[in-house]
Formats: sequence, structure tokens, C-alpha cells
Amino acid sequence: MSAIAAEDNRQGMVGGPGIDVRWIMPEGFFEIPMDAEELDATAEQLIEMSRAVMPEATLEVQLQWAVMVAAHYDSFIEAGIQYSGFVLTEVDDERCTATVTVSMIDLDERAGAQPVGFLASTMRHLGIGQIGEIVLPCGPAVSCIGTRKGTLDGSLTASGSDEPVVTSFIQIQIPLNNGTALVLEMGTPTPKGWDVFSAMFAGVVKSVRLFNDSGKSVVMPG
Repeated sequence: MSAIAAEDNRQGMVGGPGIDVRWIMPEGFFEIPMDAEELDATAEQLIEMSRAVMPEATLEVQLQWAVMVAAHYDSFIEAGIQYSGFVLTEVDDERCTATVTVSMIDLDERAGAQPVGFLASTMRHLGIGQIGEIVLPCGPAVSCIGTRKGTLDGSLTASGSDEPVVTSFIQIQIPLNNGTALVLEMGTPTPKGWDVFSAMFAGVVKSVRLFNDSGKSVVMPG
């Protein structure tokens, strides 16, 4: 995975068997380094990022933040995440944040010739959110809008203790014809930023383009 400057935005790319995926991120996103194999370099990048994200925080708090992010790398790898970025902004004078991840997962062999219908049916059965089938410029996809409960690390709370947090999310799964699926997700724990972030994410999803080994643009059938 790599990311390059694309005019005023960031263009991300991930690779799969026979298909390259590209999309455009809005300005202002901090990209979490995903090259966990180079641990020393990754640690340095996380510390640099913590300084950019929290320039007024103490070095101790910056280091705690970097360590907290590093602690999630195992879950990143397990989930097949190849890109992870987040943005901080103010909405109606309230500090809001959102995270966007991009993953590649293997399609279930039972998906057959109608993978979108299979994915939608499976997700409805799991009861993880509101499921819909949509058509994007790159092909058909499944959308899921829902919430999940988690815990905010004490190093980032005013109380200094771990606190429960509810994250609202939109997940898009795009089945590809190479036996994999592209998964994009936006999540935010700040309700006031939902409209802004969901509109932003819609633009990211619509920007997804697929290319074959010859560099020719392709659209998944549906």
C-alpha cells in the first residue's frame, strides 16, 4: 500500500490479485503508518504524528498516544486493514473526529455469482446495522450503517480512566472478481460530526476506481 499527493488531496492505493484499487482522501487526514514490519521507523512516524495531532500536549501524553495506536496494530493486521487515517475538526464549536479504514478481505466461496446479494443477506443475518445495496462508479456494493460500543483509553480522557464510547459507522463492501472484497469504513464517536463525516465519506467511496494489471480501468459486473 502507498499513498501519493493528488492535487490538494491524498490518493490511496492498495493491491490485490490482478486488481489495483485507488481512491481519494480529503485534505486534512492523518495517515497512520501501516508498515509494521519496520518497527523502528513506524515508531518514529507515530511519534511525529502524535506531535502533529497534539502539538500542545506534553511529551508524555504524545508518547502515550503513540503507544496506544501501536497497540492496535495486531487488530489492524487481523482485520486486513491496509489504510487507516483520521481527521480532527470542529463542528458547531465542538471538537469532532472520524476514522477511515480500507481493508481487503477474502470472499466466502458461497458468494457465487451474486456476491452483493450474499454479502447483504449475511450482514442482515448478523444484525449489525441497516443494510442496503448500492451501485458505485466502480460497481455494485453493500452498505451498512450502525453503531458499536467500545472503550476510550484513559490516556485520552479528562478523568484519566477508561470510558465507554459509542461509535457510529458506515461500512461499504465492494466484491471484486478476484475472490476478494474491498471494505471501506468511516467511524466517529462524535455525533455532532456525523453529517459532515458521512458526506465526506460518500465522496471517498464514490472516488474508488479499479484497474487491471495493464492499468486499464475496470468496473465490476452487477
